[in-house]
Amino acid sequence: MLFSEMGLSPEIQKAVSDLGFVQPTPIQEKVIPVLMEKKRDITGLAQTGTGKTAAFGLPTLGQIDIESDYPQLLILSPTRELCMQITRDLENFGKYIEGLKIVAVYGGAPIEKQIMAIKKGVHVVVATPGRICDIINRKRIKLDNVNTLVLDEADEMLKMGFREDVDAILAETPTEKTTLLFSATMSPEIATIAKNYMHNPLEITVGQKNASADSVSHIYYMVHAKDRYMALKRVVDFFPEIYGIVFCRTRMETKDVAAALMKDGYNAEALHGDLTQSQRDYVMQKFRERNLSVLVATDVAARGLDVTDLTHVINYNLPDDPENYNHRSGRTGRAGKEGMSVSIINMKEKGKLKQIERVIHKKFEYKAVPNGSEICERQLFQMVDRMSQSVVNHEQIDPYMDKVYEKLADISKEEIIKRFVSVEFNRFLEYYKNAADLNLDPKERKTDDRKAPKSRRGKSMSRIVFNLGKGKGVSKRDVIELMVNASGAKDIEIGQIEIFKRASSVEVDSKHAKRLIGELNRRNFKGINIEAEENYEFTGNDFRDRNKGPRGKRRKY
Repeated sequence: MLFSEMGLSPEIQKAVSDLGFVQPTPIQEKVIPVLMEKKRDITGLAQTGTGKTAAFGLPTLGQIDIESDYPQLLILSPTRELCMQITRDLENFGKYIEGLKIVAVYGGAPIEKQIMAIKKGVHVVVATPGRICDIINRKRIKLDNVNTLVLDEADEMLKMGFREDVDAILAETPTEKTTLLFSATMSPEIATIAKNYMHNPLEITVGQKNASADSVSHIYYMVHAKDRYMALKRVVDFFPEIYGIVFCRTRMETKDVAAALMKDGYNAEALHGDLTQSQRDYVMQKFRERNLSVLVATDVAARGLDVTDLTHVINYNLPDDPENYNHRSGRTGRAGKEGMSVSIINMKEKGKLKQIERVIHKKFEYKAVPNGSEICERQLFQMVDRMSQSVVNHEQIDPYMDKVYEKLADISKEEIIKRFVSVEFNRFLEYYKNAADLNLDPKERKTDDRKAPKSRRGKSMSRIVFNLGKGKGVSKRDVIELMVNASGAKDIEIGQIEIFKRASSVEVDSKHAKRLIGELNRRNFKGINIEAEENYEFTGNDFRDRNKGPRGKRRKY
């Protein structure tokens, strides 16, 4: 079936033609005819990047009553970035519908301007749950005439804690409306929303339920925890044209990994919750324009990113929730293009890998971390390909060529090629000439990775890491006082304390760990806000003090 055969309005059809859309994606082919024939509730299960916005946007925009200046279509999305992306797509789809008004409302932007736009009249509202709730509470919008409600990336909204907001928003909309719910996974929470707020929904699934896209290959490398960062650098060097996201578990780790990559000469930046909205926008603009090849992010920070054509997703740490892996890997391999999801794991994480395999219905392929020779060969041929494909501007270069030929007259053609290659290539040869083997055998059961410690009394101990070290004048006595004050008890069992340049770690009774972390994150030390987290693998290595990588100025060992 073609878009021209779906019965879309002439205005929508013209916009679709302008965009070069000819044949719908599987989710569009299944959803659009249903919405064009008769309005009914739908739960659509499909991976991110499969064309869901067009699936609900093309038919619903064509059914808007332009003469009625009130919200008729409400679309909820979990993040500002996704909200803006949906709005841009809808504006492109509806550009030939005269008088169509679409307003995006999201946090991080002046609410007064958004309220003013709504007051002037609006047909379509695209919103994040928190901001639309704020506007509802101010009584600046009425949703009693909404005839279509879309919950996009519904599973993400629930994971981000928007359940109460979603319930409140749905309560403001009419009972008789069409509800369209789109999600990458069918969790129990999603099933509950479908049961409570939808009328006999038609379930449309593209691919196997909760499965990963077929266009994404899943590989893993196995190394000691202490070698994780070195393995990451080798992966990035082995794929010279990489354009991807490196996922870390915590904000602190995100900052450290990004700082280390930048110091080692890689085009990388961090994306985490501590950035202001303007800083976040600046980083994302650089990434979209490919001035960055690697974005280092947490799951929360990366949700709803409007980025296309990613070649790789790298899991520096596996996510705590196996279903989150689907969201990570779904950011590559979009629109039928091939992508790769890479996981760097240690021996302790083999079990978690199996859990993820059961969720995504795919098998991971073990790969050996590339050695120095393999990386150098990849870099060499990528450089040769780049050179052979470069476009020569004869008008600019020809005036200099006589002088160039004169300087190179005594050197053979073969020697010239070798020397030009060496200028770019020598640093990789030098850096990797004695590179160690980082690989662990995945069949091996023994491991020297650090395990969760035990106290002298046999209690299970957790390791809390926080962002205060010698550089901030922290002593072991300070750490003990922080723990005692945070716990409210003098008999709290404290194990090994280690203080490094930029961070410290302390072992505490596991049953108190979460409460202590929560309390520490509400405190400060000498005016510095504390950032604490549980981390068994922290080794105290200061990334900023490591030897430079092949892309930067390398120190001697």
